[in-house]
Amino acid sequence: MKIAVISFTGAGKELAGRMAKKLTENGHYCQATAWEKGMSLSEWTKMQFSQQEALIFIGAAGIAVRASAPFLKDKMEDPAVMAVDEKGRFVIPLLSGHVGGGNRLALEIAAITGGQAAITTATDVNGLFAVDVFAAEHGMVLSDRELAKQVSASLLEGERPGWICDWGDFPAPKGFRPGNGEKLTVWITLSDLDQQNCLKLIPRAAVLGIGCRRGTSKEALEQAVAAALNKYRISPLAVGTVATIDRKKDEPGLREMAVEHGWPIVCYTAEELERAEGDFTESPFVRKTVGTGNVCQRAAVLAGGELIGGRMVFPGITVAVSLRRNT
Repeated sequence: MKIAVISFTGAGKELAGRMAKKLTENGHYCQATAWEKGMSLSEWTKMQFSQQEALIFIGAAGIAVRASAPFLKDKMEDPAVMAVDEKGRFVIPLLSGHVGGGNRLALEIAAITGGQAAITTATDVNGLFAVDVFAAEHGMVLSDRELAKQVSASLLEGERPGWICDWGDFPAPKGFRPGNGEKLTVWITLSDLDQQNCLKLIPRAAVLGIGCRRGTSKEALEQAVAAALNKYRISPLAVGTVATIDRKKDEPGLREMAVEHGWPIVCYTAEELERAEGDFTESPFVRKTVGTGNVCQRAAVLAGGELIGGRMVFPGITVAVSLRRNT
């Protein structure tokens, strides 16, 4: 975890140094900063919000709250923020304690300082399964955040939501019943199908291998990708990577589509694509043009995963889909 610590007094500076040393020994990347006269706490906080996974303010909780407030966006994206008094007696997760891992970090820091972590998240306090934390830890996307809140509320009320898993091996956690629940169900799936009162946890396990002509528009690529995913009933939220040949790394339409969806692009040379193992549909024209007879299937395999179906051909575009298997 990337962590930034800031202190405001001599005692705080000593604690920050000790804390940073121990956290680094524990496997984190931790930097400690001592505030000095003339230094802008707002600018420091702004920079850390964009670079770190956790911010620790050694001082009053109010300082941490006021410094962080202008930069808050979303609990699924914000770094964990916590306040620690300069004697290390209390460690208070203020933001992203739950999904962002602040609660776990607070317990780790309390063990270092000999203090107490003041955790207030209801599911953590009651020792209940937290569906949003589970999703974050396993790289899954929540289909509906309001339903996620309802699942937590249901557990707190002593109800038993349903649990269905058709991707990976995740048995029903404590508090859930296998199969559909009476009111709510959690479904781990890649499917694009919707079910009433069902919270889907969607792994980013699909890889889109794409080949296209120079100048292909974003709209054309969107239509081709939508058709490919629809054929296999895969949710767009399940896409984790777009893979292609290095010649397409600056292709505007492809870049625009990937950025809009938050899909990272990985690129391979023709020589790397040639080393992919499998039975691929070869095109002499493509081989003559880019140095390999197949881009989309080879790229999808190299990016990780097992091909499902064959190459899909659209005007100026080829698409292949592979799935990473959970182990």
